[in-house]
Amino acid sequence: MSAPDNITSTGIGLTRYRIVAWCAFISLYIIIVTGSLVRLTGSGLGCVDWPACNEERFVDVTSTHAAIEQINRLFTGVVAASVIVAALAALAIRPRNRQIGRFASLLVVGVIGQVVLGGIVVLTGLHPLANMGHFVLSVLLMTWAYWLLVEVRRARDGRPFQPTAEPVTTLLVRGLVVLVAIAIVTGTVVTGSGPHAGDETAMRFPFLLTTVARIHGGSVLVTLVCAVLLGVLLRGSTRVELRRAFETFLFVALLQAGVGYLQYFTGVPILLVAVHIALSIAVWLCALRLNGRLYEVVAH
Repeated sequence: MSAPDNITSTGIGLTRYRIVAWCAFISLYIIIVTGSLVRLTGSGLGCVDWPACNEERFVDVTSTHAAIEQINRLFTGVVAASVIVAALAALAIRPRNRQIGRFASLLVVGVIGQVVLGGIVVLTGLHPLANMGHFVLSVLLMTWAYWLLVEVRRARDGRPFQPTAEPVTTLLVRGLVVLVAIAIVTGTVVTGSGPHAGDETAMRFPFLLTTVARIHGGSVLVTLVCAVLLGVLLRGSTRVELRRAFETFLFVALLQAGVGYLQYFTGVPILLVAVHIALSIAVWLCALRLNGRLYEVVAH
């Protein structure tokens, strides 16, 4: 029997809470894209101070770079509001669900961490390690937001999940998730070593761009090889949802790989890099979804 879906005098139903969770999820995705545009347009030091834009103005849009950076900062307020609402609304869910509350609370903690890291990024002059940490925490936030949505779905069904996939399939899927994570991390190193560091004067990693790009490309190729092996294993499988999740992952991963190689051979143009960053999050979410399909709802 599913949980109540309407707002009552004692709390909020899961159907309406799902809308709140989706708002938080979407806002977190958008801030990743807008944050990448700040860096790609060389606007990372459009505001040279934090939390104010500079010594003279708290909000400054007198230059293009400052305006781009300021818009991203202001949108952070939207993100913060969405996750705070998600956390507070989680307390009002009846019956109480501790797991939903945990994930919603993690979003608030993560956004606070992002605000602090954002300040460190600016005050260190866009140090590549700080920038890298900023993006990795963004991926972690997206993970928590996705798991929050999964938990809401599980709670609405009112039935637990249990692992049903074969051990080899489980091993390949989880290995694929790890490989995607490695590809994302190596990708941030490439960005930190390349031309889009957020400002012309920003520090870069002291690595040869072609070397780190090859390492990143190699991690992508290993990921795709693992995906092909999984595809062979799933061929003819009766697990329809698992197969569909894999097909979605493979399509997005191949698209991401294609964009990655295209941007490399065309001199890493801003638009393609922005698409590549947005797709990296999509690939990660598809990998998480694929991993989730290893489990099925237990029928009563």
